[in-house]
Amino acid sequence: MKIAVAGTGYVGLSIATLLSQKNEVIALDIIPEKVEMINNRISPIKDEYIEKFFNEKNLNLMATLDYRLAFQDAEYIVISTPTNYDDEKNYFDTSSVEDIIQKVINMNIDTTMIVKSTIPVGFIEKMKKKYGIDNIIFSPEFLREGKALYDNLYPSRIILGEKSERAEKFANLLKQCALKENIIIKYMNSTEAEAVKLFSNTYLALRVSYFNELDTYAELKGLNSKDIIEGVGLDSRIGQHYNNPSFGYGGYCLPKDTKQLLANYENIPQNLIMAIVKSNETRKKHISDMIMLKKPKVVGIYRLTMKTDSDNFRESAIQDIIESLMEKGVKVIIYEPTLKNKEFNECKVINEFEQFSQESEIILANRYDKQLKDVKSKVYTRDLFSRD
Repeated sequence: MKIAVAGTGYVGLSIATLLSQKNEVIALDIIPEKVEMINNRISPIKDEYIEKFFNEKNLNLMATLDYRLAFQDAEYIVISTPTNYDDEKNYFDTSSVEDIIQKVINMNIDTTMIVKSTIPVGFIEKMKKKYGIDNIIFSPEFLREGKALYDNLYPSRIILGEKSERAEKFANLLKQCALKENIIIKYMNSTEAEAVKLFSNTYLALRVSYFNELDTYAELKGLNSKDIIEGVGLDSRIGQHYNNPSFGYGGYCLPKDTKQLLANYENIPQNLIMAIVKSNETRKKHISDMIMLKKPKVVGIYRLTMKTDSDNFRESAIQDIIESLMEKGVKVIIYEPTLKNKEFNECKVINEFEQFSQESEIILANRYDKQLKDVKSKVYTRDLFSRD
Protein backbone atom coordinates (compact mmCIF):
# COMPACT_ATOMS: atom_id res chain seq x y z
CA MET A 1 0.00 0.00 0.00
CA LYS A 2 1.20 3.51 -0.72
CA ILE A 3 1.05 5.93 2.21
CA ALA A 4 2.13 9.57 2.22
CA VAL A 5 3.34 11.37 5.34
CA ALA A 6 3.35 15.18 5.31
CA GLY A 7 5.87 16.57 7.79
CA THR A 8 8.98 14.81 9.11
CA GLY A 9 9.30 15.93 12.70
CA TYR A 10 9.14 13.47 15.60
CA VAL A 11 5.60 12.41 14.74
CA GLY A 12 5.88 12.21 10.96
CA LEU A 13 9.30 10.59 10.71
CA SER A 14 8.49 7.95 13.34
CA ILE A 15 5.18 7.08 11.60
CA ALA A 16 6.89 7.01 8.20
CA THR A 17 9.65 4.74 9.50
CA LEU A 18 7.16 2.46 11.24
CA LEU A 19 4.86 2.02 8.23
CA SER A 20 7.68 1.72 5.68
CA GLN A 21 8.56 -1.69 7.12
CA LYS A 22 5.57 -3.18 5.27
CA ASN A 23 4.29 -0.42 2.96
CA GLU A 24 5.52 2.04 0.36
CA VAL A 25 5.88 5.36 2.21
CA ILE A 26 6.71 8.74 0.71
CA ALA A 27 7.53 11.46 3.24
CA LEU A 28 6.95 15.08 2.29
CA ASP A 29 8.84 18.03 3.74
CA ILE A 30 9.64 21.60 2.72
CA ILE A 31 13.28 21.55 3.85
CA PRO A 32 15.65 20.16 1.17
CA GLU A 33 18.34 19.21 3.70
CA LYS A 34 15.91 17.01 5.67
CA VAL A 35 14.71 15.30 2.50
CA GLU A 36 18.28 14.55 1.44
CA MET A 37 19.19 13.22 4.88
CA ILE A 38 16.19 10.86 5.00
CA ASN A 39 16.94 9.55 1.50
CA ASN A 40 20.53 8.91 2.63
CA ARG A 41 19.17 7.18 5.76
CA ILE A 42 20.50 9.82 8.11
CA SER A 43 17.94 10.82 10.75
CA PRO A 44 17.42 14.60 10.92
CA ILE A 45 16.22 14.20 14.52
CA LYS A 46 17.80 12.48 17.51
CA ASP A 47 15.90 9.24 18.04
CA GLU A 48 17.70 6.00 18.91
CA TYR A 49 15.22 3.66 17.20
CA ILE A 50 14.86 5.74 14.03
CA GLU A 51 18.65 5.78 13.71
CA LYS A 52 18.75 2.02 14.37
CA PHE A 53 16.05 1.27 11.76
CA PHE A 54 17.73 3.54 9.21
CA ASN A 55 20.96 1.58 9.64
CA GLU A 56 19.59 -1.95 9.94
CA LYS A 57 16.20 -2.23 8.21
CA ASN A 58 15.32 -2.41 4.53
CA LEU A 59 12.72 0.34 4.60
CA ASN A 60 10.51 1.20 1.62
CA LEU A 61 10.83 4.90 2.41
CA MET A 62 11.50 7.88 0.20
CA ALA A 63 11.39 11.59 0.98
CA THR A 64 10.44 14.36 -1.43
CA LEU A 65 9.72 18.08 -1.73
CA ASP A 66 7.01 17.39 -4.33
CA TYR A 67 3.58 17.02 -2.72
CA ARG A 68 1.99 15.76 -5.96
CA LEU A 69 4.48 12.92 -6.16
CA ALA A 70 3.86 12.09 -2.50
CA PHE A 71 0.06 12.24 -2.57
CA GLN A 72 -0.74 10.70 -5.96
CA ASP A 73 -2.19 7.17 -5.55
CA ALA A 74 -1.70 7.26 -1.75
CA GLU A 75 -4.48 5.38 0.04
CA TYR A 76 -3.76 7.34 3.23
CA ILE A 77 -2.13 10.73 3.68
CA VAL A 78 -0.86 11.25 7.23
CA ILE A 79 -0.69 14.93 8.18
CA SER A 80 1.93 15.61 10.85
CA THR A 81 2.91 19.21 10.21
CA PRO A 82 3.67 21.55 13.16
CA THR A 83 0.88 23.44 14.92
CA ASN A 84 2.32 26.06 17.24
CA TYR A 85 0.17 27.88 19.78
CA ASP A 86 -0.54 31.55 19.04
CA ASP A 87 -0.73 33.39 22.39
CA GLU A 88 -2.39 36.43 20.78
CA LYS A 89 -5.17 34.46 19.08
CA ASN A 90 -5.46 31.86 21.90
CA TYR A 91 -5.52 29.18 19.21
CA PHE A 92 -3.22 26.72 17.51
CA ASP A 93 -1.79 27.96 14.24
CA THR A 94 -3.24 25.19 12.08
CA SER A 95 -2.34 26.83 8.77
CA SER A 96 0.19 24.10 7.84
CA VAL A 97 -2.46 21.39 8.34
CA GLU A 98 -5.04 23.32 6.35
CA ASP A 99 -2.49 23.89 3.58
CA ILE A 100 -2.11 20.11 3.15
CA ILE A 101 -5.90 19.65 3.20
CA GLN A 102 -6.27 22.24 0.43
CA LYS A 103 -3.55 20.57 -1.66
CA VAL A 104 -5.28 17.18 -1.35
CA ILE A 105 -8.66 18.69 -2.30
CA ASN A 106 -7.17 20.47 -5.33
CA MET A 107 -5.63 17.20 -6.57
CA ASN A 108 -9.11 15.61 -6.55
CA ILE A 109 -7.78 12.20 -5.47
CA ASP A 110 -9.47 9.30 -3.73
CA THR A 111 -7.64 9.15 -0.40
CA THR A 112 -8.18 9.41 3.35
CA MET A 113 -6.38 12.06 5.35
CA ILE A 114 -5.26 11.06 8.85
CA VAL A 115 -4.40 14.13 10.93
CA LYS A 116 -1.69 13.42 13.51
CA SER A 117 -0.84 17.05 14.25
CA THR A 118 -2.23 18.33 17.54
CA ILE A 119 -5.31 20.44 16.83
CA PRO A 120 -8.04 22.27 18.77
CA VAL A 121 -11.17 20.40 19.82
CA GLY A 122 -13.64 20.63 16.93
CA PHE A 123 -11.07 21.24 14.18
CA ILE A 124 -11.93 18.19 12.04
CA GLU A 125 -15.65 19.00 12.05
CA LYS A 126 -14.79 22.58 11.13
CA MET A 127 -12.71 21.41 8.15
CA LYS A 128 -15.46 19.05 6.98
CA LYS A 129 -17.98 21.88 6.93
CA LYS A 130 -15.60 24.49 5.50
CA TYR A 131 -14.49 22.37 2.53
CA GLY A 132 -17.48 20.05 2.16
CA ILE A 133 -15.32 16.95 2.66
CA ASP A 134 -15.64 13.74 4.63
CA ASN A 135 -12.31 11.99 3.93
CA ILE A 136 -10.50 13.25 7.03
CA ILE A 137 -9.94 11.60 10.43
CA PHE A 138 -8.05 12.66 13.55
CA SER A 139 -5.78 10.13 15.22
CA PRO A 140 -3.81 11.43 18.25
CA GLU A 141 -0.21 10.43 18.83
CA PHE A 142 1.31 9.83 22.26
CA LEU A 143 5.04 10.03 21.68
CA ARG A 144 8.06 11.10 23.70
CA GLU A 145 10.84 13.18 22.20
CA GLY A 146 13.83 10.96 21.45
CA LYS A 147 11.68 7.82 21.79
CA ALA A 148 9.07 8.49 19.11
CA LEU A 149 9.60 5.34 17.05
CA TYR A 150 9.88 3.20 20.18
CA ASP A 151 6.49 4.56 21.31
CA ASN A 152 5.04 3.62 17.91
CA LEU A 153 6.50 0.12 18.17
CA TYR A 154 5.14 -0.27 21.71
CA PRO A 155 2.12 2.07 21.79
CA SER A 156 0.15 2.71 24.98
CA ARG A 157 -2.97 2.71 22.79
CA ILE A 158 -4.11 3.48 19.25
CA ILE A 159 -7.01 5.88 18.89
CA LEU A 160 -8.88 6.63 15.66
CA GLY A 161 -11.38 9.46 15.46
CA GLU A 162 -13.94 7.56 13.41
CA LYS A 163 -15.91 4.32 13.70
CA SER A 164 -15.51 3.03 10.16
CA GLU A 165 -13.87 0.44 7.96
CA ARG A 166 -11.22 2.88 6.74
CA ALA A 167 -10.36 3.80 10.33
CA GLU A 168 -10.03 0.11 11.27
CA LYS A 169 -7.83 -0.46 8.24
CA PHE A 170 -5.44 2.31 9.25
CA ALA A 171 -5.38 1.18 12.87
CA ASN A 172 -4.45 -2.30 11.70
CA LEU A 173 -1.62 -0.87 9.57
CA LEU A 174 -0.14 0.66 12.73
CA LYS A 175 -0.74 -2.52 14.70
CA GLN A 176 0.85 -4.80 12.06
CA CYS A 177 4.04 -2.73 12.05
CA ALA A 178 4.30 -2.53 15.85
CA LEU A 179 6.16 -5.01 18.06
CA LYS A 180 3.87 -4.88 21.08
CA GLU A 181 1.22 -7.57 21.39
CA ASN A 182 -2.35 -7.00 22.60
CA ILE A 183 -2.47 -3.33 21.62
CA ILE A 184 -5.62 -1.55 22.77
CA ILE A 185 -7.39 0.14 19.83
CA LYS A 186 -10.24 2.54 20.52
CA TYR A 187 -12.59 4.17 18.01
CA MET A 188 -14.55 7.36 18.68
CA ASN A 189 -15.58 10.56 16.94
CA SER A 190 -12.76 12.90 15.89
CA THR A 191 -13.93 15.63 18.30
CA GLU A 192 -13.63 13.24 21.25
CA ALA A 193 -10.24 12.06 19.96
CA GLU A 194 -9.07 15.68 19.80
CA ALA A 195 -10.15 16.10 23.43
CA VAL A 196 -8.30 12.90 24.44
CA LYS A 197 -5.05 14.35 23.11
CA LEU A 198 -5.35 17.69 24.92
CA PHE A 199 -6.62 16.22 28.19
CA SER A 200 -3.87 13.56 28.18
CA ASN A 201 -1.09 16.09 27.82
CA THR A 202 -2.70 18.46 30.31
CA TYR A 203 -2.83 15.65 32.87
CA LEU A 204 0.89 15.04 32.31
CA ALA A 205 1.51 18.77 32.80
CA LEU A 206 -0.61 18.61 35.97
CA ARG A 207 1.55 15.78 37.31
CA VAL A 208 4.76 17.67 36.51
CA SER A 209 3.36 20.78 38.19
CA TYR A 210 2.20 18.84 41.25
CA PHE A 211 5.60 17.33 42.00
CA ASN A 212 7.35 20.60 41.18
CA GLU A 213 5.17 22.43 43.70
CA LEU A 214 5.81 19.67 46.26
CA ASP A 215 9.52 20.17 45.62
CA THR A 216 9.24 23.96 45.98
CA TYR A 217 7.58 23.47 49.38
CA ALA A 218 10.25 21.02 50.52
CA GLU A 219 13.10 23.25 49.32
CA LEU A 220 11.82 26.36 51.10
CA LYS A 221 10.99 24.43 54.29
CA GLY A 222 14.34 22.64 54.32
CA LEU A 223 12.75 19.20 53.94
CA ASN A 224 13.97 16.13 52.06
CA SER A 225 11.96 16.33 48.84
CA LYS A 226 13.03 12.90 47.62
CA ASP A 227 11.78 11.16 50.77
CA ILE A 228 8.42 12.91 50.53
CA ILE A 229 7.95 12.07 46.85
CA GLU A 230 8.91 8.44 47.36
CA GLY A 231 6.57 8.20 50.35
CA VAL A 232 3.69 9.71 48.36
CA GLY A 233 4.38 7.42 45.40
CA LEU A 234 4.14 4.26 47.46
CA ASP A 235 0.38 4.63 47.12
CA SER A 236 -0.30 2.40 44.09
CA ARG A 237 -2.88 4.90 42.83
CA ILE A 238 -0.10 7.50 42.53
CA GLY A 239 2.96 5.38 41.72
CA GLN A 240 6.70 6.00 41.47
CA HIS A 241 6.65 7.31 37.89
CA TYR A 242 6.67 10.69 36.20
CA ASN A 243 7.48 12.34 39.52
CA ASN A 244 11.00 13.75 39.11
CA PRO A 245 11.07 17.52 39.80
CA SER A 246 12.34 19.85 37.09
CA PHE A 247 12.62 23.53 36.27
CA GLY A 248 9.15 23.33 34.67
CA TYR A 249 7.48 21.53 31.80
CA GLY A 250 8.38 22.47 28.25
CA GLY A 251 9.03 20.94 24.84
CA TYR A 252 6.86 20.49 21.77
CA CYS A 253 3.59 19.52 23.46
CA LEU A 254 2.82 20.38 27.06
CA PRO A 255 3.09 24.21 26.97
CA LYS A 256 0.97 24.63 23.85
CA ASP A 257 -1.51 21.84 24.58
CA THR A 258 -2.34 23.11 28.07
CA LYS A 259 -2.89 26.63 26.69
CA GLN A 260 -5.08 25.31 23.87
CA LEU A 261 -7.19 23.27 26.27
CA LEU A 262 -7.58 26.34 28.47
CA ALA A 263 -8.72 28.32 25.39
CA ASN A 264 -11.23 25.55 24.61
CA TYR A 265 -12.66 26.08 28.10
CA GLU A 266 -13.95 29.53 27.17
CA ASN A 267 -17.34 30.04 28.91
CA ILE A 268 -16.96 26.69 30.70
CA PRO A 269 -16.40 26.67 34.50
CA GLN A 270 -12.86 25.64 35.48
CA ASN A 271 -10.14 26.37 38.00
CA LEU A 272 -7.68 23.53 37.58
CA ILE A 273 -6.73 24.03 33.91
CA MET A 274 -5.83 27.68 34.48
CA ALA A 275 -3.87 26.69 37.60
CA ILE A 276 -1.74 24.20 35.63
CA VAL A 277 -0.70 26.91 33.14
CA LYS A 278 0.02 29.40 35.94
CA SER A 279 1.87 26.83 38.06
CA ASN A 280 4.53 26.39 35.40
CA GLU A 281 5.24 30.12 35.34
CA THR A 282 5.41 30.16 39.15
CA ARG A 283 7.90 27.29 39.18
CA LYS A 284 10.24 29.00 36.73
CA LYS A 285 10.09 32.20 38.80
CA HIS A 286 10.92 30.20 41.94
CA ILE A 287 14.00 28.67 40.30
CA SER A 288 15.17 32.10 39.20
CA ASP A 289 14.60 33.52 42.71
CA MET A 290 16.60 30.69 44.32
CA ILE A 291 19.54 31.44 42.03
CA MET A 292 19.37 35.17 42.76
CA LEU A 293 19.60 34.46 46.51
CA LYS A 294 23.15 33.23 45.83
CA LYS A 295 24.01 36.61 44.21
CA PRO A 296 26.02 35.18 41.31
CA LYS A 297 27.68 37.29 38.64
CA VAL A 298 28.03 34.47 36.10
CA VAL A 299 25.52 31.60 35.80
CA GLY A 300 26.24 28.66 33.54
CA ILE A 301 23.41 26.75 31.87
CA TYR A 302 24.18 23.06 31.43
CA ARG A 303 22.27 22.09 28.28
CA LEU A 304 19.23 23.75 26.74
CA THR A 305 17.63 20.43 25.85
CA MET A 306 14.45 19.50 27.69
CA LYS A 307 15.22 15.87 28.41
CA THR A 308 17.95 13.27 28.42
CA ASP A 309 18.51 11.86 24.89
CA SER A 310 16.65 14.74 23.24
CA ASP A 311 17.91 17.41 20.84
CA ASN A 312 14.93 19.71 21.34
CA PHE A 313 15.10 22.99 23.21
CA ARG A 314 11.89 24.52 21.90
CA GLU A 315 9.89 26.00 24.79
CA SER A 316 12.37 24.58 27.30
CA ALA A 317 11.76 25.99 30.78
CA ILE A 318 15.39 27.01 31.12
CA GLN A 319 14.97 29.66 28.42
CA ASP A 320 12.52 31.65 30.55
CA ILE A 321 14.85 31.30 33.53
CA ILE A 322 17.75 32.61 31.40
CA GLU A 323 15.66 35.62 30.40
CA SER A 324 14.72 36.31 34.02
CA LEU A 325 18.34 36.13 35.20
CA MET A 326 19.53 38.43 32.41
CA GLU A 327 16.85 40.98 33.27
CA LYS A 328 18.31 41.03 36.80
CA GLY A 329 21.79 41.78 35.48
CA VAL A 330 23.31 38.30 35.69
CA LYS A 331 25.72 37.21 32.98
CA VAL A 332 24.59 33.88 31.51
CA ILE A 333 26.78 31.44 29.58
CA ILE A 334 25.58 28.20 27.98
CA TYR A 335 27.09 24.78 27.51
CA GLU A 336 25.29 23.13 24.60
CA PRO A 337 27.47 20.89 22.41
CA THR A 338 24.72 20.53 19.78
CA LEU A 339 24.81 24.27 19.04
CA LYS A 340 27.19 25.45 16.34
CA ASN A 341 26.49 29.13 16.93
CA LYS A 342 28.69 31.00 19.40
CA GLU A 343 25.68 32.85 20.78
CA PHE A 344 22.12 31.94 21.80
CA ASN A 345 19.62 34.64 22.78
CA GLU A 346 22.50 37.06 23.48
CA CYS A 347 24.30 34.51 25.69
CA LYS A 348 27.76 33.14 24.93
CA VAL A 349 27.74 29.48 23.94
CA ILE A 350 30.74 27.41 25.06
CA ASN A 351 31.26 23.96 23.59
CA GLU A 352 34.19 23.00 25.81
CA PHE A 353 32.92 21.74 29.16
CA GLU A 354 36.12 22.53 31.09
CA GLN A 355 36.09 26.17 29.99
CA PHE A 356 32.35 26.40 30.72
CA SER A 357 32.69 24.99 34.24
CA GLN A 358 35.62 27.26 35.06
CA GLU A 359 33.79 30.42 33.99
CA SER A 360 30.54 29.52 35.80
CA GLU A 361 29.98 30.46 39.44
CA ILE A 362 26.76 28.42 39.53
CA ILE A 363 25.74 25.75 37.03
CA LEU A 364 22.01 25.20 36.39
CA ALA A 365 21.19 21.67 35.26
CA ASN A 366 17.59 20.69 34.63
CA ARG A 367 18.81 17.10 34.43
CA TYR A 368 21.96 15.95 36.22
CA ASP A 369 24.69 14.23 34.21
CA LYS A 370 27.79 12.31 35.24
CA GLN A 371 29.84 14.95 33.40
CA LEU A 372 28.99 17.32 36.28
CA LYS A 373 30.46 15.03 38.95
CA ASP A 374 33.74 16.94 39.41
CA VAL A 375 31.97 20.33 39.73
CA LYS A 376 29.04 19.11 41.84
CA SER A 377 29.55 21.88 44.40
CA LYS A 378 28.66 24.44 41.72
CA VAL A 379 25.58 22.65 40.44
CA TYR A 380 22.01 23.72 41.17
CA THR A 381 19.46 21.12 40.06
CA ARG A 382 16.12 19.76 41.25
CA ASP A 383 16.72 16.41 39.54
CA LEU A 384 16.28 13.98 42.43
CA PHE A 385 16.19 10.67 40.59
CA SER A 386 18.68 11.20 37.73
CA ARG A 387 16.09 10.40 35.09
CA ASP A 388 13.39 12.14 33.10
